[in-house]
Amino acid sequence: MQRILWLFALLTFSVQLSAQQKPGGFAGGKPPSIGRLYGKILDNEGKPMPYTSVIVFQNRFDSATKTKKDVLIKGVITQNNGEFNLEELPIMGPLVLKISATGFKPYSQVVSFMTKKPAPGTMPSFDKDLGNIKLTSDISQLQGVTVTGTKPLMKVDMDKKVFNVEKSISSAGGTATDVMKNVPSVNVDIDGNMTMRNATPQLYIDGRPTTLTLDQIPADAIESVEVMTAPSAKYDASGGGAGIVNIVLKKNRKTGYNGNLRAGVDKRGGFNGGADFNLRQGKLNLTASGMINQMRDRTTGKTDRYDISSDPDIHTLQENTSKSNGGFMFGRLGADYFATNRTTLSVSGIRVHGSFKPSSILDINTDTLFSGAPTTAFSRRVTAGKRVFNGTGLVLGMKHLFPHEGEELTVDANYFGGSATNSSDYNTDFYNIKGGAVSSNKLEKISGNGKMRNITAQTDYVKPIGAKGKLEAGLRANFRHIENANYNYLFNETSDEYDLTSGNTSNYKNNESVYAAYVTFSNSIHNFSYKLGLRGESSKYTGELIQTGQKFSNSYPTSLFPTIFLSQKFKHDQEVQLSATRRINRPNFFQLIPFADSTDKLNITKGNPGLVPEFTQSLELSYLKTFKGNHTFLGSVYYKYTDNTITSYIDRQTDPTTGNTALINTFINAKGSYTTGAEITVQNYFTKWWDMSTNINMYNSKVDAGQTAVANQKALWSVFGKLNSNFKLPAAMELQLTATYQSKTNLPINTNNGFGGGPPGMEAQSSSQGYIRSFYGIDLALKKSFLKSKALSATIAVSDIFRSRKTDQYSYSAYFTQNYTRLRNPQMIKLNIAYRFGKIDASLFKRKSSGAGNQGMMDGMQ
Repeated sequence: MQRILWLFALLTFSVQLSAQQKPGGFAGGKPPSIGRLYGKILDNEGKPMPYTSVIVFQNRFDSATKTKKDVLIKGVITQNNGEFNLEELPIMGPLVLKISATGFKPYSQVVSFMTKKPAPGTMPSFDKDLGNIKLTSDISQLQGVTVTGTKPLMKVDMDKKVFNVEKSISSAGGTATDVMKNVPSVNVDIDGNMTMRNATPQLYIDGRPTTLTLDQIPADAIESVEVMTAPSAKYDASGGGAGIVNIVLKKNRKTGYNGNLRAGVDKRGGFNGGADFNLRQGKLNLTASGMINQMRDRTTGKTDRYDISSDPDIHTLQENTSKSNGGFMFGRLGADYFATNRTTLSVSGIRVHGSFKPSSILDINTDTLFSGAPTTAFSRRVTAGKRVFNGTGLVLGMKHLFPHEGEELTVDANYFGGSATNSSDYNTDFYNIKGGAVSSNKLEKISGNGKMRNITAQTDYVKPIGAKGKLEAGLRANFRHIENANYNYLFNETSDEYDLTSGNTSNYKNNESVYAAYVTFSNSIHNFSYKLGLRGESSKYTGELIQTGQKFSNSYPTSLFPTIFLSQKFKHDQEVQLSATRRINRPNFFQLIPFADSTDKLNITKGNPGLVPEFTQSLELSYLKTFKGNHTFLGSVYYKYTDNTITSYIDRQTDPTTGNTALINTFINAKGSYTTGAEITVQNYFTKWWDMSTNINMYNSKVDAGQTAVANQKALWSVFGKLNSNFKLPAAMELQLTATYQSKTNLPINTNNGFGGGPPGMEAQSSSQGYIRSFYGIDLALKKSFLKSKALSATIAVSDIFRSRKTDQYSYSAYFTQNYTRLRNPQMIKLNIAYRFGKIDASLFKRKSSGAGNQGMMDGMQ
């Protein structure tokens, strides 16, 4: 009877495949792949686990290595309800089903469709229901330490901390600026300037340096943020001693199609909308996304200043109200082609467009002090401007996997180019007394344009050595070209025309090239791990002031940047890490350009083409402990010293517009600076519905300007804290509370990394000549999910609830003292709606794929 059943089954196979196979039998002489496995994944509490990896292997002969090895047949991601479905599986021979999820022990099960001895009276079934599979929690990982259970908020590797921003519901419909407000260790001011341990880090996107700013990157496109306070030799040594913040954009990981739609509005009518779409089938993966974000910025500020070097002394009170209406568009399109089982080709492009119309009203009261005949003056300046920028990026990549597991070669070419234009009209009325008649008028306008081009070529090679060793090496070349033209005009009443003021006009261009090579080796001996690296970089800079023919150039010989990472694991989930690194920060375009912007007489800015790079040496010791219930403690102590620190500095120089001596905010190489401190990051899971992350950084910093014009301020102890608390409420609602606090601290070193077509507006400040007063900010967001699948959600968020997140700083020198305050967009309310859709189905287009084809797809996915 059993033989009859087997014969019937084989005849069934033949009938099913007769229409699909060419004459001559099965392709390759093998039975068809018509097996199906399905089931449901649950966590240790019996709850469904969406987006969990389920893959199938089969032991096959590998012609490359002449040995048998486990070959990846197919993989899927579980649906929202935890269910999975694997089709078109081989029916001959045993298969191995493997399930992996961060924070859980790996699950493995052997499955066979056709057994050698089937039960009497049964027929083989090619649909197998594996039922509910429950995973067991596991807080340990091989390569990194996971801080949470199912969806890790933070993962600690040897040279970086990775923060999952999925739970950052307060950033829905916003930009990367809103995301960074929820990332531990990172501080973001009201203008989107990012600091880490009171210094400016280098911003990366997908592991590559970028010229985009935080407010040009949509929050909904971000998957995670990697914080590297001590980057390894694999990464650029440039960017300053603060390290690197790498934004990882979302990528498609699902066979079939999926995407989302979103739209939102803020309390001033600013609209945002976007869409993402991913399609994956066979050897091709496509990703497309787009977003538009309108902005309605409102800012108020006040500057209270005493000039104590003039005769007589002058007190100036400046009050400013500004608006900026406009927005930006962001688009991204990418494709991955899995050419072979081991080679993947990738291409992606981005397009950014922004247009803004800033306007402001500036009231200035001026009084002479300690004079026999004191005078008072009042003026009002009305400004109307326009700024437009366009950017285009293209990334080409190739990844090749060798037969030896873990060995791979990647080659990347990255281009980003952009252009910008800016114009401003200034109308200033002068009064003898406030509220009186206009005594005189001044008309001025500035127009400018700029463009930039950034090209990077890089190759990386990874070679496993022994059981746990790994050798990494790479080459990199970067070429940057920037042009900038700014023209200042004053209205001539006699000719009834605007006259160009040559002393306040600049037409400037520069070129910079950086060449680098690196090698790292890592290994583990029992519970001890180490990673040693060495990077070499050389660079060259040339610049030209076109209208005068004046040229500037500098070549920096090859410098070496060693990195050392040591890690020791102990019992009871404890680990100690030690790192030592050396980095460089080269002066950027806006710090070098010798153009003086004197539209604001209290804030005349000018670059310094004589700047040289700064070098930073860092040392950091960290301790990680995971407690019962996944409560985690990460503590670090660190020290860094920088020589030739590039910092802003206020000095008396000649104003090129008037020819008179004035205070100029420029840049210098300070003698040196240091920062030392301790940082604590704690993750707590109090209940199933409440988790919280806490970050506290206490540090001591000082900049030694090495100048005689002003006495250097004393070293200052400061505290920065950030708290993020998440609550799961009834009725599919989530609540997020975020709070930040910054105590009195030295002014951060300003690096002005952005590109906008002209020197950015900067308040008069110097890291060695002032401090920022303490401030705090609290944000609140509430999310409600709808539908059975929770595919539809609405989020309402309120930022800076108490109008307390502001800039409040004090600056001084031998020539003046100044208090400066600004408040931007307080108590902003945003409402966002999002809808998620998709179908995770390997047979979406009813295409029949062989196991080898699926293997190539999954190899490219890894």
